[in-house]
Formats: sequence, structure tokens, C-alpha cells
Amino acid sequence: MEKLIITVALTGNVPTKEMNPNVPITAEEIARDVRRCADAGAVLFHVHARDESGKPTLDIERFKENVRAIKEVAPDVIIQLSTGARAGKDWEARANPVRLLPEMASFTTGSNNLPGIVYENSPQFIQFLAGVFKETGVKPEIEVFETGMINNALYLQKKGLIEPPLHFDFVLGAPGSMPGSVKNLLFLSESIPPGSTWSVAGIAKAEIPLATAAIVMGGHVRVGLEDNLTLPDGSPATNAGLVEKVVRIAREVGREIASPDEARRILNLDPAKKDRILSRID
Repeated sequence: MEKLIITVALTGNVPTKEMNPNVPITAEEIARDVRRCADAGAVLFHVHARDESGKPTLDIERFKENVRAIKEVAPDVIIQLSTGARAGKDWEARANPVRLLPEMASFTTGSNNLPGIVYENSPQFIQFLAGVFKETGVKPEIEVFETGMINNALYLQKKGLIEPPLHFDFVLGAPGSMPGSVKNLLFLSESIPPGSTWSVAGIAKAEIPLATAAIVMGGHVRVGLEDNLTLPDGSPATNAGLVEKVVRIAREVGREIASPDEARRILNLDPAKKDRILSRID
């Protein structure tokens, strides 16, 4: 098997400190968690932004603050910025994190129901955002909440808007979307083109069981407080603690952990693009 890439979804748009006091909100808190998680074995970081009141925002200056802080303490990790719609639906605002030129950015290729909202990604928006990925050369992580999103990504590839090999993240267990079962993970992992890479983000109680399944199936793993606020015993989780748990499981079954440079090779990321983002955050 390839070495295991561990991604951390640090903050998200929904969790608050009232839900779990360990949720990082400020740039300094986010950077501190990145360093702790990197020391534990994580290499890829899915980054959202919050405003001064802790609410989700698409303000590009907030993203810049987060990136600056991360680069200061962990210059070698892979930064993946979020284009999610919970912080706002304006097309240009959602595309702006991609235009900062991170190595990766998230790309949900379809709409679905989430608690309290329709997570809207219209065909027109998807094609628009795919064009921004093509224009910038940023690698998309295809966020898949249900099977049709794989087909939508393959349609964009056929049109030449996104380039193979594709990387998928299967988000399983969110209310309103595909349940977080190993059966669904197996089905999705067998539904993507040969040569693709994939990770799984299990939501809430599904996080650690699906991470374990992905480790033995040869996939990769996303954990973090965006997806899950508690450890299996019900106690409040930390981002670093979740990484440490995944590393222990991987070592028990003999799977080695990827370094940042090894992850870049596995994900087909151009090392020359590692620090392009620095030119955009000054």
C-alpha cells in the first residue's frame, strides 16, 4: 500500500467553542493546531475562515491571515482551502480561496441536503468553479456526499476542466446524505476511475470506524473537529488527539504514514507550486 495521507479538517463552518472548547477559531489557534497535528503525523490541512465573532466567512483577508499563520509554524504542510457554501453563496467569493493559489482546494460537485440547509452547488456554479481550478492550476479535492457527485466530476474531466488523476474525499454520515457505512465506502471507492486517489471523512461517530476501514483498504483519512467533536468514548476531542488515534491504528496494521513530500507525490502535486500562495498573501 501507499503510505497513509492524514488530512485534518480543523474548524469547518459549524462547530463552536460552546460545542467543544478545543475548536480553533482564530488564525493563531488554527496555526497552533496545525503544528500539533503535523507533529503527530498529519500532512494536509483543510482550512476554513471565521470572522471576529467566530462565524463562518468567505472574507479573503481572513483566509490570508490563516495561511500566513500556518506558513510561519508549518511551512512544509499542504494547505487546502475551502470553497464551501455555508459561509456564503456568492460565486466569486467562493472562488477567491482558489485564486490565492493554495496547493489544493475543496470542490463539492453537486448539491445535497444538510441539517437545516440545502447545500447548493448548481451545474452552472460547478462548471464556473471548475474553470477557476483550470485557470489557476490548483488541484481540486472532489468532495463526494453521494454517488452522483463522482459522475459530475467525470463529466468535468471529459470537458477538460479538471485534470486526472483525480483525488476524491468521500464525506459519509452527514444527515441527509449517504450513511457512514463501510458498505457505502467500498461502493464509492470502487466507483472512481483507476489511478484516482481517495480519502474518507466520516461524520461524527462514523469518523474513526471509517478511518480504520480506509487504512486497511488502501485509501487515505480525513479527521478533525469540523467532522467530529468527540472521541469514541464520548469525551471532547482535539484535532491532534484524533490524528494520534489514526496514527496508532495505522501502526497496528502496519501502514506507514506519509510525509508532506511523499503525500505530494501520491497526490500528483507539483512541488514547484508548494509556495505559490506566498505571493498572494502579502
